[in-house]
Amino acid sequence: MDAMTNDFGEVLLWSFWFFIWIAALMVWFRCLFDLFGDHTLSGWGKAGWAVLLIFVPWVGALIYLIARGRSMTERQVAKAKELQAAQADYIKQVAATPTSSAEQIAHAKELLDSGVIDESEFATLKAKALA
Repeated sequence: MDAMTNDFGEVLLWSFWFFIWIAALMVWFRCLFDLFGDHTLSGWGKAGWAVLLIFVPWVGALIYLIARGRSMTERQVAKAKELQAAQADYIKQVAATPTSSAEQIAHAKELLDSGVIDESEFATLKAKALA
């Protein structure tokens, strides 16, 4: 019975260290991705941080988080806002349709002339625009 308790304790201990190791790797990779995604940092600055993060990874990541943690968040928020604005612009561009009937018919005529649609599809689009 004692061996089973000891084995279970070892499994818990190994599980604990495994999760710590995975969390540390995630922090380390996040620091590396942030480092090389930062356009304001010079090449020498990136090289210095990269040397620190590669040769002393856990201490380097801790120092990086202390020194640049706030700017990491600011860059991440700015990137999210930029992506959201780009998505909104794309949705507006795709969803934009000609507003007047004349514009809709002119657009359908352009499609007919370019061969994208045939005469029956043009007639359907024209009837829809006039309705």
